Amino acid sequence: MIKNIILGGGCFWCTEAIFNKTKGVENVIPGYIGGKTLNPTYRDICTGLTGHAEAISIDYNTEVINLENILEIFFSTHDPTTLNRQGNDLGTQYRSSIFTNDKNEIEMISNFIKTLDSSNGYKNRIVTSIEEKSTFYVAENYHHDYFENNKNVPYCSIVISPKIEKFKKNNSKFLN
Repeated sequence: MIKNIILGGGCFWCTEAIFNKTKGVENVIPGYIGGKTLNPTYRDICTGLTGHAEAISIDYNTEVINLENILEIFFSTHDPTTLNRQGNDLGTQYRSSIFTNDKNEIEMISNFIKTLDSSNGYKNRIVTSIEEKSTFYVAENYHHDYFENNKNVPYCSIVISPKIEKFKKNNSKFLN
């Protein structure tokens, strides 16, 4: 069965690049969610005033990968302990967030976060928000497959490439 989850892990270029390499993930689309502005553009959300998060919509095959696996990858490839920040990216648009309306998923995600917090695997508490799924606005075309199309751009080589290498090293069982 194909299911969907929307994840905000800071820059959507990073999360898209990782989940595009994940076994069982059928489709990854970068976009914006969780704000108040209708039809926001990248320029709009970069102001931090729209309330949207940069996020990815993931369609995944539950016969190959489950939500717990998706969360394992998500939490191990970004910093879920910094509020409204990932590295040098600062603002609510870079918040660590998960968007769903499914009560079972909300409970499962909450328990997953509690388990991570109690494991002391992070120096600080996890601040990832679980938010109501709202309208997901697909990002402009140039954001799609950004890493694959721009590997020589400094941001890609300095920020995204190390995240992908970490994913490959720590999550090889999920590698496509």
